[in-house]
Parts: sequence; C-alpha cells; structure tokens
Amino acid sequence: MSESHTRELSFIPDWPPGPLDSHRKQSAFDWKQLKLVLEDINSLRLKYKVWKLLESEPLFAKSKTTPSVDEQKKIAAQQMMLIAKLDIVPPEVYAMGYLPRYRFLMSVNEALHAICPSLSVKIAVGVGLFQNALRAMGTEQHSWFYNAAWSREIVTCLAITEVAHGSNTKRIRTTATYDPQNQEFIINTPDFEAAKCWIGNLGKTATTAIVFANLFTPDGQGHGLHGFLVPIRNPLTLQTYPGVLVGDMGEKIGLNAIDNGFVMFTQYRIPRENLLNRTGGVTPEGDYVSVFSEPSKILGAALEGFSAGRLGIMQEATNTLAHSVVIAVRYAAIRKQFGPDKNGPEQPIIEYQLHQWRIFPYLAAACVLKTSVYSLTDLYLKIIEKSQANSNGIDLLSQSVGEIHALVSASKPMYTWTARDAIQEAREACGGHGYLKAANLGELRNNHDACLTYEGDNNVLGQQASNWLLRQWTEGVQSPLGTVNFIKRREEILKSTFNQLIQRFEVTSWQFINHCLEWLMCWLMRSIVEDVSLAKQKGACSFEAKNNTQVYKARDLAFIYSEFYAISSFRLRCLKSDVAASVKPVLEQIHRIYGFWVIDRHMVAFYQGSFASGASFAETIRSNLLSSCQTLKSDAVTVADSLAPPDYVLNSVIAKSDGLLYQNLQNEFMTNPGALERATWWREVLPFQKSKL
Repeated sequence: MSESHTRELSFIPDWPPGPLDSHRKQSAFDWKQLKLVLEDINSLRLKYKVWKLLESEPLFAKSKTTPSVDEQKKIAAQQMMLIAKLDIVPPEVYAMGYLPRYRFLMSVNEALHAICPSLSVKIAVGVGLFQNALRAMGTEQHSWFYNAAWSREIVTCLAITEVAHGSNTKRIRTTATYDPQNQEFIINTPDFEAAKCWIGNLGKTATTAIVFANLFTPDGQGHGLHGFLVPIRNPLTLQTYPGVLVGDMGEKIGLNAIDNGFVMFTQYRIPRENLLNRTGGVTPEGDYVSVFSEPSKILGAALEGFSAGRLGIMQEATNTLAHSVVIAVRYAAIRKQFGPDKNGPEQPIIEYQLHQWRIFPYLAAACVLKTSVYSLTDLYLKIIEKSQANSNGIDLLSQSVGEIHALVSASKPMYTWTARDAIQEAREACGGHGYLKAANLGELRNNHDACLTYEGDNNVLGQQASNWLLRQWTEGVQSPLGTVNFIKRREEILKSTFNQLIQRFEVTSWQFINHCLEWLMCWLMRSIVEDVSLAKQKGACSFEAKNNTQVYKARDLAFIYSEFYAISSFRLRCLKSDVAASVKPVLEQIHRIYGFWVIDRHMVAFYQGSFASGASFAETIRSNLLSSCQTLKSDAVTVADSLAPPDYVLNSVIAKSDGLLYQNLQNEFMTNPGALERATWWREVLPFQKSKL
C-alpha cells in the first residue's frame, strides 16, 4: 500500500498478530484496500469514530449475562439520551445538502446498530422515521415537533399497524373525525382489533405519536388515511392523557430493549393543526381541501419516504450478514478437525470443500450486498433530494416512485432472508461453540428476526414488486431508473439457451451470469402472464388468478430481480477507477461465487423453461461454484477482515482478530459469573432426606 493510502486509512487499526497471520499472508492484496471498495471512506471514518467513542462509555459496556427486560429498556432509554449529548451528530451536519446529511445519519445508525440493535431501532423510529414522516407529510406549522424529536424534548413513534391489520393498510379502522365547533379532530378506536400495536418506543417512553387514521369531515364523508400528531403522555411525568389507553406488549424473541406498545383512543381530541396537511387539509369550517386532483396517489408518494426505513433495515441486515460470516470464517481458519492421516496433524475445517460451500457464498454475498445497498440508497436519496428541491417535487417523486418502491420491496426480503440464512449456517458451522451466547451468533439471529416482518412483511413486499414487474412486461417498459431495460430485448433473450450462451461467452464471465439472470426474469414474467390468462379463461377472478401464481413463480421473480440488481451494482463498483489493481482478482472471484450461487439456487426454473436440458448445465454451474470457492480459500480470512468491525463491535469470543480461539474460550469459561461456584439451590433438589446431610 502506498504511503498516501496508509495515511488515509490510519483511522482503521491494524489487526493484532496471532494464529490468523498464516492465512492473512496468503493474500496478495491489503484488506484495507478491499474495505475501501466495499464501503465509502467517509462512512468508515465516521463509524470508527462512533465505535471508539462508545467503547469508553460505561453505559455501552458488554454484559456477560442478560439483564431483565425492564432493565434492558431502561438502559436503551439512557443510551438514547446519552447519544444526544455526545455530539455524534454536530449542528453543522444540518447545513449539509440532503444526500450527504442523510448519508451521515445512516452511517451513524449503522454504527449504533452494530453495537446495540435495540438502540439504533429506537433512534431510527423515534427520530429518523418520525422526521421523515413530518418532512413528507407535514408543513412549516409542524416544525416544533421536528426539532423537539431531535433534541429528545419529546420521545416519538409512528402508529400505523393495528391488531387485525398490518399489510393491508386500506383496512385500518382508527378514525379521526373533525369537529368544526371546537376545531378539533376526535381520534377513536372502535374496538380492540383496531388498537394500534407493535409501535416502537410507545410501551414505556413515547410522549408523541404520528397516528395514521381515516379522516372524516362533519358531513360524514371519508377522505382516506392521513397522519396526525397525537400527544400520548406528559413529557415531564410520562402520565398518559385522559382518553388514551397505552401499554407495553411484553417480552419478545429479541430486541427487548425496545418498548413495543399498543394504544387505544376513546373520543380523544387533538387540535386541527395536528393534521399533517401537506397533501390535504381541513378548513376551520370543516371542508376538506387539497391542491392535488388525486390525493390518494400523492399520499402514496409521500409515504414512499418510508422506503428509507427499509433501506436502513437492508444496511443493518448486510452488516449482520457480514458479522456472521466473519465469525464463521475466522473460526474455520483456526478450528482443526481430522486430516488425511488419522495419526497425523489435523487440518483447519476451512480446508474442507463442504465447509467452503457452506460459508463462502455468504462471504461473497456480504461483499456484493454491501456495495449494492450503497448504490440503491444513493439512487433513492438522489430521487428524494431532487423532489424536495423542486416546487413540483411530489409529482417528480411520483414518476419514479413505482420503480424505486418495487426495487426496495424486492430487495428488503432478499437481503434479510440472506442474512437470516447466513446466521443459521454460521451458527451450525461453528458447532457447539457457536451456540454460546458469547459467540454472539444467537444474539445476531434473535435481533435480526424482526427484520423479516417489520417495515413490511417479506412475502407481501415481494408480491408488490412482482406486480410492478408484470405491469412492465404487459404494458411496456416504464423504467426511468433503468432496472428492467432488458425487457426491451426479451425476444432475443428468451431465444437463448445454455449451449448458445457458452458459445458467446466464457462460463466464468460476468456477461454469462448476467444473461442467465435476464433470461430467468423474462421467462418467469412471460410464464406468469400466461398462467394468469389461462386461469381467467377457466373462470378464476383476477384476485385468485394472481394469488395462485405466487408460490413458485412470482415470489422467485421478485427475488431474482433484487439479486440481478445487486450483482449488477457490484460489477459497476468493481469497474470504477479507484479500485486498486491488487484487489481486482479477488473481486472477480467474489462476483463468480455469488453469481453461480444465485443461478444454482434457481436451477429448477432454468430446466423448467428449457433454457437447459441434460446434466451439463447443472454440472457446469456447480463445478464452477466449487472451484471458485476453492480458489477463494487462500483469501477468505483477508476478505473477512475487510468486512469485520473492531473486536468490541463484533463481540464474539470465537472470532477475535487475534485468532487465539482456545485461550479466549478458556477465559470466557473461567470468568463466567458463577462458573466455579457450588449451586446455592442444591439442597432443594437432591432426592435424599435433608436430615442426613
């Protein structure tokens, strides 16, 4: 590495010497150079600053035992207040443009999530999403709430989901009826099924909520879902206001430091000004007014601001995925079992083909998804920035909202499912030691699990994405972002077969992988359209016909769309001029492993659509996947190093950067609270008479 690059990356500490050095020396590239390809240097610098700062704070010390649920909530609330005082986000950040400002805030959230997932969710929900909603749907008259949320003068939350309705927001039943005599809205919950629930921060601490309710004017006419600023508790005493019944939902699988709550309103009155009225408002006399001809579409565009929340989840999922494979790779490099000679030396389990096949595709996926989530976030933020800078911004946003929504809706499930599967595979690949709480894989798994259903259930989001894709197939391509421009070449693509493709490209080339994925998407879209048409001819309604194509086709279509975008983004990142020459060979290996792995997982569809026949296609893909994993073996630890945060953040006794696996386990065993003490309860459980003792 050049002297200038060494100075530039001096904020990233070197790894300590140890048993992993023998693996690290096998690589022809510097791990920090690869880190610069996978992450933005400004984001990295900020993350390391946050991590170093919080490592010295007692409130962020890692606990060897799990505190009670109530204690976890207390600690998270204290941490949230401390973060506001530590000046992690200085005032000058708010003088930045929209894109760099949000990049800064997202990087802080990533850094916090890596240390304390519950805390990052509390802040993301109570500050980030709340402010996004105000910016998207509110006006200048709501600025006090915006600033108060940031200063923690109020603790905020978003109340959308109801007990009986989550994904189907059109059936939400909470009402807000305008009373012109008092110039107030009356918020009401008709029954328990309409109670708002799963609201982060609400259970114990939130003082103000943005409540989504159906607006009714005095004439009884409904005007659809709108957002309202609703006081919940007195900020000084946390006493709930009359007409508000609020409570905590209880212990969860994970993320128990977040106080998820429920709330019901009984004829609860709020001022008229508390309506978020950017898209539509009510006059003092009770008339509904809107400057837009189709308020429902405008609300949809405004609500697209919540895609930022899904992008945040994808960033967090990518880091969770990265942490799990770092643990698995470092463990595999040190853990030795068996060998060619049963009486000879044992070899590290990373040498075994089966082990490489289990974890290296997830190692490659972590690299690919890190670059693609950055690309997708950049795309999204530029669209929002452009819409906010223009007087007709919501109309501009509406033009791109369908495609960006489809892409985010397809990608959030793919990212979070990939992370889920990686954590489980890593846990099993680390054997019994991976089951220790101190290994951190169980914590990663439990805290990640909520990502599969919050901010949109994964399967429902996938249906939304596939619906948009099918419209592009049948109605003509409307792709201002260019993610499905290949549909214009659909006849050419669908005529391709495996044999024709290998005559044009090398199997290991990016063109081969991309064309395979394009073919698969085209075939799935054509096949779904034909299946729906046939079902309708047989008497099925549109609803039934569409639903009966989900399991093997529409679901796969959304998944492959997100994988195609991810691998395309990764390829574009690898081609940029700032990529060091020494890093390019390993990037090509990562691209091949991820590409072959994706194709392998969709193998049945390639045969079903007659892209391939006989054994050669499957054998070619799988043999190349295995050989690419074998080639990556010598670089695997260095690639993992490029994904790894400091040990304090990774927090895994079996994957410390020093590679001292067994010494670290010994220390963990011996210092575990109560490990060497006699049980205090032993007299109560032994079967013989206590009088004989």
